[in-house]
Amino acid sequence: MAEGGLEIKPMEQFNVKPLFGGDALAFYSISNVTLWMAVAVAAVTALMVLGARGRSIVPSRSQSVAEMLYGFIHKMVEDVAGKDGLRFFPYILTLFLFILLSNMLGLIPGAFATTSHIAVTATLALMVFVTVTVVGFVKNGSAFLSLFWVSEAPLALRPILAIIEVISYFVRPVSHSIRLAGAIMAGLAVASVFAGFAGAMGIAAFVPILAVSALYALELVVALIQAYVFTILTCVYLKDALHPHH
Repeated sequence: MAEGGLEIKPMEQFNVKPLFGGDALAFYSISNVTLWMAVAVAAVTALMVLGARGRSIVPSRSQSVAEMLYGFIHKMVEDVAGKDGLRFFPYILTLFLFILLSNMLGLIPGAFATTSHIAVTATLALMVFVTVTVVGFVKNGSAFLSLFWVSEAPLALRPILAIIEVISYFVRPVSHSIRLAGAIMAGLAVASVFAGFAGAMGIAAFVPILAVSALYALELVVALIQAYVFTILTCVYLKDALHPHH
């Protein structure tokens, strides 16, 4: 947007750029996405491995946070997917922590929000989709297909409902990924717009600054909620794979 010297480009922050070698991107390029995904992995490792390695009876702050997150996700998996789902707990915990820390790192000025890109969130969603589908067939065989057959419905409606269930099943990774990417991108774009106004309003700049501060507080909550939603949906899909008859 350009008007009276004011120019705001809220979507520029989502541009993928190579860190070395000009502006051309290739499949092997190390980009800002690569960098901040690596930072997120390092942050997860620091929190869960280095932060909790002491295992003190009186825990440090980092150990307390690690234990709280561990217990929170463990209970979620057990409550939603059942005890059978606990074998997938390390994967689900890693997924939650990666998304949570990626969301939060993206709020740092000058950082890159990797979870704002559909390529990242779609990859995570497809990994979940393929995993639960394979688990469903390996554990249940052809009985997994009963997930799509609504036996409680009238017989004449069952084929129609089966088609709807199949379509909704294959739409899962789409909604799973778009929900996360859209929420993160929208919040950061709005914050960028308010920040742009702050630089052009002179003495009245405190108004957009207050708005940005409030929005960042909200985005911290959104970062947690979106990681939680992505993870609990993963648990729900896993439950369907493990127990298709329920």
